[in-house]
Amino acid sequence: MNKATQDLVNYGIRPSVQRSLIYGYLLEHRTHPTVDEIYEALCTEIPTLSKTTIYNTLALFAEKGAVLVLTFDGKTQHFDAYTNRHAHFVCQCCGKITDLPYPNVELEEMDEGFVLHQTEVTHKGICPECNSLNNQHIL
Repeated sequence: MNKATQDLVNYGIRPSVQRSLIYGYLLEHRTHPTVDEIYEALCTEIPTLSKTTIYNTLALFAEKGAVLVLTFDGKTQHFDAYTNRHAHFVCQCCGKITDLPYPNVELEEMDEGFVLHQTEVTHKGICPECNSLNNQHIL
């Protein structure tokens, strides 16, 4: 059993070929892809794959806690199989999304009565690659 399939079982998700390939893609490509990007990457490998299948599969993954659903612009959903608490950096030039470390907030530190399910911290700016390109044009 490969890692993606084993992880799905651990999350209580019945693995299928399509589910395992979609989850495996998310594990292997930590680029926070959209449904369209996942579809483009997998449609030649699974000719019967549809965007609807991907949407439904990702909704199941999110419901079971196997992926994070991220929306940085208020409309486009990105998916992240790295579910440990972390922050994101979104480049406002190229759109690349990068994982950043984020110190954990212990539940005991929160006021009584709050139940923490997810922490989202997003930084926006210019990534090193775009910054380097922009600085070259200044010279």
